[in-house]
Amino acid sequence: MDRIALIGAASGWGAGFRHTQDGPSALRAMGLADWLRADGVIAEWRAMIASERRWHDHDESNGPTTDEIFDLVARHDAALADTVARTLREGEFPVVLGGDHAIAMGTWAGVARSMDDRPFGLIWLDAHLDAHTVQTTPSMNPHGMGAAALLGHGDPRFLGICGGVLRPEHLCYIGVRSYEAGEMALLRRLGVRIIEMPELHARGMNACLAEALAIATGGTAGFGLTIDLDGFDPVDAPGIGLKCDDGLRAEATVAALRRLAGHPAMKAIEIVEYIPEFDRNRRTAHLVRDLLLALTVPAHADAVSL
Repeated sequence: MDRIALIGAASGWGAGFRHTQDGPSALRAMGLADWLRADGVIAEWRAMIASERRWHDHDESNGPTTDEIFDLVARHDAALADTVARTLREGEFPVVLGGDHAIAMGTWAGVARSMDDRPFGLIWLDAHLDAHTVQTTPSMNPHGMGAAALLGHGDPRFLGICGGVLRPEHLCYIGVRSYEAGEMALLRRLGVRIIEMPELHARGMNACLAEALAIATGGTAGFGLTIDLDGFDPVDAPGIGLKCDDGLRAEATVAALRRLAGHPAMKAIEIVEYIPEFDRNRRTAHLVRDLLLALTVPAHADAVSL
């Protein structure tokens, strides 16, 4: 694998828990790059893209309006897309660390740009679908709109950055267990493959990941993974905002993801929604490390034989 470029995407305006803005800088301060290098991964921090406004400087009575938040998220994602595209063209492998999941619009727009708009696939590990539009969202939080925008549906500001860069037949979710009817209806209409937790329990993580990989690589020029830490059971990932029980278990997921390490078509990795303030004994930070090591250090010769 190319040199790993760690890119912090420090935004919390897309989420109900603004604390996600602190995740990337906390991981850098804890020594994430050193942890990876200790296991042989050539990793360096290349950028820390911060929002124009810090959530700490506001309370609920004087914070930005919804319209202002959409503008903040769009400008942040545009800067992130530029950085990701440049990183890939310089021959490094981007690992984007959020921040809330609205950053997916920037990460994958940058990947698409670097691929000259050839189709790419995406494996989406998450408790949620993130496929709302303004017409369906109960919260108006942009972190619940990223997948819809990537598929070409949503606010014009978001569509201007990433609209339609991802085709529905190249997207597969794993671990879904919390969603609203409107976003599910959109994805069902588009034909997106969604593996919910009951199916994952029945089939096992290895089989589900193999299917997701086939979807993400079928007819594409490459693929990526976006991993929302709230996809994991809160027992394994306490450092998150939206806690949903009966989630992905860390040991089984890390073991399955090891088989993707070294895959020649993998273009980028994104891990989001880390909240250091809510973490316990760095358990979630260590999960971030373990996920990245699993995906970047081939453990055996048939690492990509899924």
